[in-house]
Amino acid sequence: MTEINALVLRETGAPMTVERIRLRDVGSSDVRVRIDATGVCHSDLSLARGVLAQELPAVLGHEACGTVLEAGADVADLAVGDRVILLWITPCGDCVHCGRGEAHLCVNGSSRGAEPYAVDAEGNPVYAGLTVGSFAEQTVVPAAAAVKVPDDISSADAALLGCAVTTGVGAVTKTARVTPGSSVLVVGLGGVGLAAIQGAKLAGAGTVIAVDRNVAKAAYATKLGADHFVPADDTTKKAVRALTGGEGVDYAFDCVGSGRTIRDAWGMTRRGGTACVVGVGGKDDQVSFSALELFHFARTLVGCVAGSLDAAHDLPRYFDDVRAGRLDLAAMVTGHGGLPDIEDALTAMAAGQGVRTLVVPA
Repeated sequence: MTEINALVLRETGAPMTVERIRLRDVGSSDVRVRIDATGVCHSDLSLARGVLAQELPAVLGHEACGTVLEAGADVADLAVGDRVILLWITPCGDCVHCGRGEAHLCVNGSSRGAEPYAVDAEGNPVYAGLTVGSFAEQTVVPAAAAVKVPDDISSADAALLGCAVTTGVGAVTKTARVTPGSSVLVVGLGGVGLAAIQGAKLAGAGTVIAVDRNVAKAAYATKLGADHFVPADDTTKKAVRALTGGEGVDYAFDCVGSGRTIRDAWGMTRRGGTACVVGVGGKDDQVSFSALELFHFARTLVGCVAGSLDAAHDLPRYFDDVRAGRLDLAAMVTGHGGLPDIEDALTAMAAGQGVRTLVVPA
């Protein structure tokens, strides 16, 4: 078993601390990966604060790029030294959803998170948050959860392609399928929200409106393609309708995941438009609609899991978008640090500050 440093969550709501843990041995179809860069995602905040359930103790982190240090005997397409993006949903290829071409909905894709992947200094089991556990120097994952990164794509860019970018861009281009010339609203300008703005521009949207409670994020949104920024307050709905001829937008993307923001995004969507829920909310946070409004407005409400990602087909396209400058991932990174800095990054995120902190664990 390999001994490493990792940031361990032992109690929801309590600070995480760097500890020595021992990774499980590499199985025949596994790879051991050094984490070269990992992003701090809002889902990590939700896990750390108990909004999303997580077996404890755990090592969080799921948006990452790393280098293969060891490969199992049956791993044929990866070798020591390869750089890889780590997937937090690993398609099994055999379930009903995989058979339908819905790899992002794989029935078995997240099941390995229920099994410990390491032990602590006392020999107690440690679990990998969202199956990856990238807030650590190294991790062990199935080879199917590691996608090789081309030499001309930086580890920093590749890390963001592990979650934020593929989720935000995919929500627009794959889940909702925004059409050219459409009006698009993005609520919540974290990493996923800013990626959704870039996705809207890729899709040829005519007008892109960005909404956030932190007005300092207006500059990021504008740089990445938003035509308008509207502060999140009591006047937001009126302002969005004024920008859309009183109708509302064709497509609204809620990148927060709260009952309130989902309801607001729905309300700012035009009659016959589409509201897409991208952010991950809590199971007890309810959203209600009247039977009459569902009929009358004829809107479509759609959920989005991981940007409907099919890694084998989609990541090569995203690599091309990065190469061509159609995706600017560096502009989304507002902080850097090591494992001890992750707690501060989560605190800032909870306050609506910053966009993406990129961490180098070792």
